[in-house]
Amino acid sequence: MQYRTLGRTGIKVSPYALGALMLGASIGNPDHDDSIRLIHKALDAGINLIDTADAYSQGASEEVVGKALKGRRDSVVLATKFGLPMGDDLNRRGTSRRWIMTEVENSLRRLQTDYIDLYQIQRLDPATDIEETLSALSDLIHSGKVRAIGSSMTPASDIIEAQWVAERRGLERFHTEQPCYSILNRSIESEVLPVAQRYGMGVLVWGPLGQGMLTGRVRKGQQTDLVRATLGMKAISNEHRLDAVEQLIPLAEEAGMPMTHLSMAFAISHPGVTSALLGAHTMEQLDDLLAGLDVTLTDEILDRIDEIVPPGTDVGTLDQAYVPPALQRSDLRRRPVDERAGV
Repeated sequence: MQYRTLGRTGIKVSPYALGALMLGASIGNPDHDDSIRLIHKALDAGINLIDTADAYSQGASEEVVGKALKGRRDSVVLATKFGLPMGDDLNRRGTSRRWIMTEVENSLRRLQTDYIDLYQIQRLDPATDIEETLSALSDLIHSGKVRAIGSSMTPASDIIEAQWVAERRGLERFHTEQPCYSILNRSIESEVLPVAQRYGMGVLVWGPLGQGMLTGRVRKGQQTDLVRATLGMKAISNEHRLDAVEQLIPLAEEAGMPMTHLSMAFAISHPGVTSALLGAHTMEQLDDLLAGLDVTLTDEILDRIDEIVPPGTDVGTLDQAYVPPALQRSDLRRRPVDERAGV
């Protein structure tokens, strides 16, 4: 296993990390003991980075990870996230200092640890000034409860703003970014990855198997029983994405490797990517992905992929893609009625 440095933190991490979204979850693997065995197997294979979040099954994922790391905590780079709703209370979400200081304690308790290696905001909160968020996260670093901080699904312009605010205010800066990246979703190659490289940020990419579409088991005109894929039915039914998959399958066959290995190897081939998250929730899936740990793609294969999905482009729309507030809220793109009427 060739370990990589996580941005400029000096922390060494494996090029493949274990994503815990589907562990301890009713939609993935609800068996905690089985999920713990899966985590142990990944660690035994040399994977040393585990990524979870408070909102994954409302804390169940963090609890499973915490149980699995008993006796092994110091050898694991533990990453978790916050920001998505953790209940109906409007203040149990977002990136305010009030919520950050409360939720980090909850995550530490669920994870059964006294420090988090990488604490990430899961989504930007337009209602909170970035200085407020960075100030609170800086205090967590200074207290020793958090070692590094990161962002997720952040547009390039906001990454730059956060870096500038940190520099001007003397605050800790985001050390990492966690965007979606796969053969089918390459838009981050245009700005996000170059900006992250410019600021020396580590990049952990999620979704390298395209919501299950890049496993080789999703074919045009066929039904699929993939749990992860069924979470993104809009993406699955997108004809353009299915057409691209049909072109990638014979490419993988010519290269003599499964689609999963082709897809994972592609995700870590970009110089701006530090690690790609494995989203396995069964031993069978994990065994398949671990078998491809040493796979590398030749320039010829990468050129063929570029022909199928051009660099910097997305094929279709990802169900979980980040949508800026200006596009979600009509009031941010429409003048008040009285102004439009010239009153």
